[in-house]
Amino acid sequence: MTNRTTGVALAARQLASVANGMAKARVTIRSVLTTFHHTMTICGVTALVILAVLYVRPDLAHALSKTLAPQPAEASAAVTAPPLTALMEAPAAQPAAEAPMTAEEKKLMGSKKQQEWVTTWLSKRYRVASDATNMLVSTAYLTAREIKLDPLLILAVMAIESGLNPFAESPMGAQGLMQVMSKVHHDKFQDMGGVQAALNPVANIRVGSLILKDYVTRGGSVEAGLKSYVGAAAFETDDGYGFKVLAEYKKLQQVSNGKKVPTTNPVMVATPAPAVKAAEPAVASAKMPDSQLAGL
Repeated sequence: MTNRTTGVALAARQLASVANGMAKARVTIRSVLTTFHHTMTICGVTALVILAVLYVRPDLAHALSKTLAPQPAEASAAVTAPPLTALMEAPAAQPAAEAPMTAEEKKLMGSKKQQEWVTTWLSKRYRVASDATNMLVSTAYLTAREIKLDPLLILAVMAIESGLNPFAESPMGAQGLMQVMSKVHHDKFQDMGGVQAALNPVANIRVGSLILKDYVTRGGSVEAGLKSYVGAAAFETDDGYGFKVLAEYKKLQQVSNGKKVPTTNPVMVATPAPAVKAAEPAVASAKMPDSQLAGL
């Protein structure tokens, strides 16, 4: 009887111990959950405060974004392009703007309105951005003033030679707006940084215009100068090159006088000089007195 009583007492103690352990475990779990709940509450409040600060101070948000996800240096460099004005800077000094112009120079420069008409027409005809066309036209007029050559003739040669594409290059190696053979005329680029300046629009216009002026002077006429310019001086014909340039020149004359000239007429692009004797072209019909070309 005593043994039974002792066994029951031991079992009761064990049950009490288990119940006590479970109670302690319950208290521990509750404490952990309470602590976790408090921690999450603090984190949530902190996150809301940070979001509010970033909303009020977008500069901090931008700085944090750059810190967490910095952009690769090469990617930034790849999308950075120089301004168009930088590409158009002249490697050689232009005539001083403050110097008074002679009557001949004033005639060559024309009026601001005339240059605007020419710029608009060329921009539409050759589908070139107006700001880029304006720089090309301005450069042509400034060059014309300096070397005493009709700016419209310069622009006509540019149009026929390259379609106003400053990066054009022929299979024979002629480069730029006026398709200058930089290897042949390398000496003329020495003061402008060397032959690598041949694709610089300002340098190309200047050198091409000087070459054209020299050929016209030596040939005694615009037609003869254009024939030499296209490399056909040794041939009987220039394959119609002079006719194309002078036809474009006449259109530019009309535009500069305020006349409405269609821009959708087919553009005649220059072709290389013939290697063999060809039939007599229609260039003679386009012949005009040299007096019509200012500065020649």
